[in-house]
Amino acid sequence: MDAPFWNGKRPAGVANAVNPDEYSSALSVINAFLNENSSCAAFTGIGHTLTYADIDLYSQQFAAYIQRDTDLKPGDRIAIQMPNLLQYPIVVYGALRAGLVIVNTNPLYTAREMLHQFKDSGAKALVFLENFGHLVEEVVGETDIKHLFVTQLADMVPAPKRQVVNFLVKYVKKMVPRYSLPRAVPLLDTFRTAKASDYQPVPEGKLSDPVVLQYTGGTTGVAKGAILTNRNLIANMLQSKEMLSQVNEMGQKILKTGQEILIAPLPLYHI
Repeated sequence: MDAPFWNGKRPAGVANAVNPDEYSSALSVINAFLNENSSCAAFTGIGHTLTYADIDLYSQQFAAYIQRDTDLKPGDRIAIQMPNLLQYPIVVYGALRAGLVIVNTNPLYTAREMLHQFKDSGAKALVFLENFGHLVEEVVGETDIKHLFVTQLADMVPAPKRQVVNFLVKYVKKMVPRYSLPRAVPLLDTFRTAKASDYQPVPEGKLSDPVVLQYTGGTTGVAKGAILTNRNLIANMLQSKEMLSQVNEMGQKILKTGQEILIAPLPLYHI
């Protein structure tokens, strides 16, 4: 069905088209939003809220660590395996700021599925929740992954709640099977040892450059990596923003920038 078919059928306030070419890269959209809304609440999880300024700071620190303490270069693939946690946007934005390509990994993957994706994508780094460490240990030796970053469930929550929740998850609920990955760097250590001021912005690539390898569900065979470019992500973000620009009968925006609260029931690693 041709796109013009929908013209005039969209909700009031929603334009018929967006222009992905108004931004130079997906990262430029993210940076602009972080700067414009620094004092606003960005993400809330486990009873704690991070502002956009917090996300900005932590993501720059993670990017700085990648640049200073690893041999990862722009264009390298970094796999991220975690559910909806405050760490997820920090790691994604930080990796993008370092010029890396995101490879989202389903936390429910079996070791066999993980191995296929890591090898197929050519991932050289992996950020994982410690609950999946035993699976990582099982397959990492058969991959090109050189750099491991591990995080615990409540790492972005202030002490002492952080220690209490992480202790309960590991020792009371016993949700973390034993594993041994001595070279895995705790994600919190990257924030403690790297300064945001050390981050060096990478040159922006082309709109056609890949930014994310988003793997399919594998229902018709092995999972395949769909290449999402800068232009793809910009278009998606602008489409989402436009759909949230609906107005009521009085012509007033239903959602006001900086005041809206949205619930994310779907997995961030997938959407």
